[in-house]
Amino acid sequence: MEIVFVLVPVSLVIVAGALYAFVWSVRNNQYEDLEKEGQRILFDEDPNERRTES
Repeated sequence: MEIVFVLVPVSLVIVAGALYAFVWSVRNNQYEDLEKEGQRILFDEDPNERRTES
């Protein structure tokens, strides 16, 4: 039963840290353009640049 007195404050600290990280990421526009990053991984090369293979 004594472990509950340790686990509840530890879990509250973890939740507070996760909430702080989420609020920080929203305020710093980390979720502004989600589609761009998904397409960037597919189309990472410039179509005007061509690689020359030797």
